[in-house]
Amino acid sequence: MRARYAAPLGIAALGAATLAYAAGFEVRSFRLRRVTVPVLPPGMRPLRILQVSDIHMVGGQRKKQRWLQSLAALRPDLVINTGDNLSDPEAVPETLDALGPLLEFPGAYVFGSNDYYAPKLRNPGRYLVERVQGRHGLNGNAPAVSVPRNPWWELRDAFDEAGWVNLTNTRGRVKTAGAEIGLTGLDDPHIKRDRYGEVTGGPEPGADLSLAVVHAPYLRVLDAFTADRYPLILAGHTHGGQLCVPFYGALVTNCDIDPDRVKGLSTHESAGERAYLHVSAGCGTNRYTPVRFACPPEASLLTLTPRDS
Repeated sequence: MRARYAAPLGIAALGAATLAYAAGFEVRSFRLRRVTVPVLPPGMRPLRILQVSDIHMVGGQRKKQRWLQSLAALRPDLVINTGDNLSDPEAVPETLDALGPLLEFPGAYVFGSNDYYAPKLRNPGRYLVERVQGRHGLNGNAPAVSVPRNPWWELRDAFDEAGWVNLTNTRGRVKTAGAEIGLTGLDDPHIKRDRYGEVTGGPEPGADLSLAVVHAPYLRVLDAFTADRYPLILAGHTHGGQLCVPFYGALVTNCDIDPDRVKGLSTHESAGERAYLHVSAGCGTNRYTPVRFACPPEASLLTLTPRDS
């Protein structure tokens, strides 16, 4: 009898320990990813960009708030927020409190679906099914009906008041560290709010550097930005896979990008052009799936350096 039950009990114990680690430790084990990207014109001094993404703030997440506040000590030249700040319609004040010190720096932002709409409980296994079937968000799934809205406009007004540039299907410019940075952004492709036709045309004329910004790294968006010769694209949304297999990596990306590029720095090619792509694994989770495994929450500090002449 003991041998008969030993294996199932051992598997159950391992599963319980894994869940306890994922929900009790790793989901709060915040990290800073440091990346160097050679995209500046020769002779230009390095620029430091802090990317924050997928905060998914829920009321009472004090450790996350303190950690986000502490990132101001990095003194970035530019802050880029790639969306999904909320996972609780009541958490706008806490989100703004957490980002308050960063709002003192030049910045820009796009929104994600969870800024617009409140999250809902769903079976995590659906992400695997959707990957196999090629369906993600509204890109193949039926439109959501009667979904409660988050007060995204409160975030927008606070970001705008702080001087951050709203990149919702539009362009903007930021002056920082003696450089003129052109920025082109899109609304969230995950819910089909991207309108590339409104921003097409390539990098900003006269800018020292032009960057592309979007929440979800769908291939149609990456193809368009790359073909238009943007040197660097910044995105979030994927959570790095969130629940990963050690020594293997992510199983899902929640969009049509391949798992090998689910987080960190990679490249993308389109129409004979090549761009760097940086995908943040983000620092939060949907409030209904507050676990991470083999994929710690993160922000990213990108040091942009001159490219080879």
